[in-house]
Amino acid sequence: MVIGAADSAIAARRDASPGTRTASWSARTTFAVLVSWVIVIVVAHLLLDRLQAAGVRILIHAAPLHGKFELRVNGGLLAVLSVAAFMVFAGPQLARRVAWRKLLLVSTAAAALWAVSLALVDGVQKLTSPLEAHTEYLTDVANVGSPGVFLTTFVDRIGHYSVHVQGHPPGMLLLFSALERIGLGGSGWAAALCIAGGAAALPAVLIAVREVAGEEIARLATPFLVVTPAAIWVATSADAFFMGVSAWAVALVVLATGRRGRRSDAYALSGGLLFGATAFLSYGLVLLAVIPAAVAWQRRRLRPLALATIGATPVFLGFLAAGFWWVAGLLATRERYFAGVGGRRPYFDFLVANAACLAIAVGPAVAVALVRVRDRRLWLLVGGALVVVGAAMISGMSKGEVERIWLPFAIWLLPAGAVLAAGRERAATGWLGLQAMAAIVVATVVKATW
Repeated sequence: MVIGAADSAIAARRDASPGTRTASWSARTTFAVLVSWVIVIVVAHLLLDRLQAAGVRILIHAAPLHGKFELRVNGGLLAVLSVAAFMVFAGPQLARRVAWRKLLLVSTAAAALWAVSLALVDGVQKLTSPLEAHTEYLTDVANVGSPGVFLTTFVDRIGHYSVHVQGHPPGMLLLFSALERIGLGGSGWAAALCIAGGAAALPAVLIAVREVAGEEIARLATPFLVVTPAAIWVATSADAFFMGVSAWAVALVVLATGRRGRRSDAYALSGGLLFGATAFLSYGLVLLAVIPAAVAWQRRRLRPLALATIGATPVFLGFLAAGFWWVAGLLATRERYFAGVGGRRPYFDFLVANAACLAIAVGPAVAVALVRVRDRRLWLLVGGALVVVGAAMISGMSKGEVERIWLPFAIWLLPAGAVLAAGRERAATGWLGLQAMAAIVVATVVKATW
């Protein structure tokens, strides 16, 4: 009887349908990814906490995130919960049914609303206070003076500027200075620029996803681009603006690879021009060229890459003519970084911490989705972004505080969420709920300084 029962069990397992076996494997993989997502965050926290206890001045007080642990339960929390509920339950349906052009506009507005609602957990002042810190760009707007003199002396005087100016090319400070000159100075206008820039990244990514992987996948991905923990750092950090500019740079070159003639050339030149602008906002964002390069290689379309390079060249030459050489700026920034906090933060510990920050920014659902992606077209974008952020991590040029620095990279990972919604609207709602919950927990438990 025992032998017979065992034989029956073996036969039952042998006869199990492929669908059942696949579902079982998928469930185990999902569980493993979610556990791994938690583990990398916990390990990063323990590693940095150990450094703090040893007296190392790493200046990370909510490890692995920058900020401090402080639970806030107030009216702002009720507001963000209401916004989350609407987006989680209505988002997937709207993404499927709204006309494409309208979807681009709606998703942009929804992204801005989600980012602002998360910030309002700390009150209206949270929209501007991060940009008013002594480490930020606005502190040095009054020190720009003549743009020509500023650029000519930037490298020599880099130690006299605030931390964020030291860590970046002079483009963003010049932009804030220009706004000041035309009567749009101050933290209010700066915050509006950053939030608008961050929200504007969404239609760029959606357009690129549609171009490469098709409209259906782009629609399925839309709610995951909106409801993401990364939005916590869109309102308000300058990196959100960087994300918008760089996303359009990538999208335009990607569009160029799918067209011929003057239209393709115009897209490529425009994308190159924006890539040039991106390079003078943040040094590391030049790595994003990997994404359109991957698409161009797959499509065997090298002309758009050449034209994009031509489009970027005048920006570099213009800054050089004005007295600023990009490479010299990068080397000066590197020297300042490792002379300060970068030299005190151990490479391995912060390699783990950087991965944990990325995990938090993209959220647990997208972490699962990245393992499930099988569409080779989508992988051109998502895989390219993984290569880029991996290179940025390995470089060691950013040790900690990367939850905002990774924004321009992370947004290209979020379209992977489309695989969680394919053919299963209820499943999409559940995964979106998990994303929203992760974002709200972080926003209410960690009081970020940006």
